[in-house]
Amino acid sequence: MTPLLHPFLVNDPFGDPALYVDIKFEKRALLFDLGDLHALDPRKFLRLTDVFVSHAHIDHFIGFDQLLRTLVGRDKRIRLYGPAGIIDRVEHKLAGYTWNLAHRYKSDLIISVTEMSTPAEATTAAFQLRNAFRREAGVQRRLAEGVLLDDETLCVRAAVLEHIIPCLGFAVEEKAHVNVWKNRLETLGLPVGPWLRELKRAVVQGEPDDSKVRVWWREGEQVRERYLPLGTLKKQVLRVVPGQKISYVVDSLYSEENAKRIVALAWASDILFIEAAFSRADTEKAADRYHLTTHQAGTLARLAGVRRLEPFHFSPRYAGEEDRLRHEVAEAFAATITEQFHKRRSEDCRR
Repeated sequence: MTPLLHPFLVNDPFGDPALYVDIKFEKRALLFDLGDLHALDPRKFLRLTDVFVSHAHIDHFIGFDQLLRTLVGRDKRIRLYGPAGIIDRVEHKLAGYTWNLAHRYKSDLIISVTEMSTPAEATTAAFQLRNAFRREAGVQRRLAEGVLLDDETLCVRAAVLEHIIPCLGFAVEEKAHVNVWKNRLETLGLPVGPWLRELKRAVVQGEPDDSKVRVWWREGEQVRERYLPLGTLKKQVLRVVPGQKISYVVDSLYSEENAKRIVALAWASDILFIEAAFSRADTEKAADRYHLTTHQAGTLARLAGVRRLEPFHFSPRYAGEEDRLRHEVAEAFAATITEQFHKRRSEDCRR
């Protein structure tokens, strides 16, 4: 199966947090956090449609200026999401520059900013280059269980975590992964072409099996077409499997409430990117700084049943010790399996 979501960390695990998620076939990408972005190819900025900011500490938000610098002068609409107060912070960032020549730009940049005040409430305000980035009136909306983005392909959910201030964790889920068996298309005499996108969309949106799908192709200057039942195509040329899930967690106190929210957010993720700022030996220091340790990160990942764990956001105090930190994370990730096994065996014996 060819994955739709292709994530990578912009910086090394000791650098500023920034997770780039390229969406294959969609000509777009997502970015989680705006740390230092100098290592990111400028062309990748142009694919971005949505940016998710966990909180506005400098190592998570300094890259906003580079994003702005790259996109000004291009026709672009970008959506940015963050915790309570992010609209004010974007406004202040934009107000730090002089926009008296904005009217001369032929292209327009629109930044739509949504702040999540609670898992059920959000406010959105827009800033437009053509209007010198003056803040437009905000619009409030209700959220369904923390869902910030919900389109034909993806759903992005956020959880509010405690880091002295609110810090958002995120999970992006592909709604369904639809594979096309090209050899079966050939057997049925059906062409590969743009109509397959509509076929996939119909499947993802759950349209009824008796609905008709337009199959079309060009022969010279003529357009040929056929109409086939969705159910027939699903059965004969498609393989539908659950979509990918990628979760992202940074800067969080290890507390009972945070742990519960992280496990729920990251549950059954294919990949969990999670901070492991401190060594297990420095648990007290981690608690004082409201960060996770290597052991805590590994334990949370295992409790969430994730398939793959990618620890990052290591404190620079451990420079040169990356292997040790990764070993501590992996040890906790594996140890929890043993703990759960013995717990289940113990419960069986008591029955």
